[in-house]
Amino acid sequence: METMLDYINEEEATLKNILAKFTLKKDVNFKKINNLLILATGSSYNACLAAKVTLEKFAAISVTIEEPYNFNHYGRISDGIDAVLAVSQSGKSASTIDAIAKLKKEGLFTFALTSDVTSPIAEAVDEVLDLEMGIEKVGFVTKGYVTTVLQLFLLGLTIADNKGALLPEQIDFYRSELKKVISEIPNVIAKTNDFFAVHEASFKLGTRFIAIGYGPNWGTAKEFETKFTETVRKPSQGFELEAYMHGPYLEANSEHLVFFIETKSVNRARSQALKTYMAPYVGQALTITTQAAENATELGLEVECDELLSALLLVIPFQILAYKIATAKGIDLNQRIFDDFDRVLKSKV
Repeated sequence: METMLDYINEEEATLKNILAKFTLKKDVNFKKINNLLILATGSSYNACLAAKVTLEKFAAISVTIEEPYNFNHYGRISDGIDAVLAVSQSGKSASTIDAIAKLKKEGLFTFALTSDVTSPIAEAVDEVLDLEMGIEKVGFVTKGYVTTVLQLFLLGLTIADNKGALLPEQIDFYRSELKKVISEIPNVIAKTNDFFAVHEASFKLGTRFIAIGYGPNWGTAKEFETKFTETVRKPSQGFELEAYMHGPYLEANSEHLVFFIETKSVNRARSQALKTYMAPYVGQALTITTQAAENATELGLEVECDELLSALLLVIPFQILAYKIATAKGIDLNQRIFDDFDRVLKSKV
């Protein structure tokens, strides 16, 4: 039976294959995009949040991300929106399908990013983009998450090419950088396994898990929240750096295990200052960084990586830790629970 780890170990090959096959596509609809609305939920939403800064930077556009159910019932489409992207790995998210159908009636260009190009969501849009990663059979998505992030990066380069927002040599540079980042995945996996072995005892006893990130890795922190909630099944929450400083820190106590997600950035010093302050008040304060580790509390990936691309790598340690901590706690992730949930609640079609 396939597990989360099986799909994590496929990530490097899958992303390399996608990047190798990627070609810039001329599309008059992409050339017209200035303000993009993205509809997504769950891990797809988190991946969009992680890619948002990069997509905006590459394509010189503004991106708004909405939860489709709430938007469909209570939202209002801005006059400035000129395209809508639906992101659904399965292509069966009922709320996303309903929302995209409603927006299509407004005369907007709609397209979807999905792993099933024959799915209901593919039939509801004007154009379909294939995630190119096959069908992920394990419910706790991992390979699908990083694939979504990469495909959104590549969408940014495609829109940039259509709009003339990046020079050809700039596009080539980012493609080369992505190739280097993806090649680091085996090292990231190995370093994470070693880090888990050092901290296994405290991870096993943990009852409250928190991650704090900034920039693109606010999305990483939110995916941490999703993965740990699904697998470790203990209270878990992901925060944007400054947001944590405006109230959530007040609940800190010795039962909290806090991860700080860091990249080479102007915000790194603020994150480090927060860790230094919070360390005496929590059970453990740990860092996952693209830089080298300075002590045993840090998982240093030692990757020279542009912050714009860092979310592709920094999520992988959390995917591995989610599986390993759940297993250490005796949780059998192969044992399905709430098996009738989607059928009863009609969350998928």
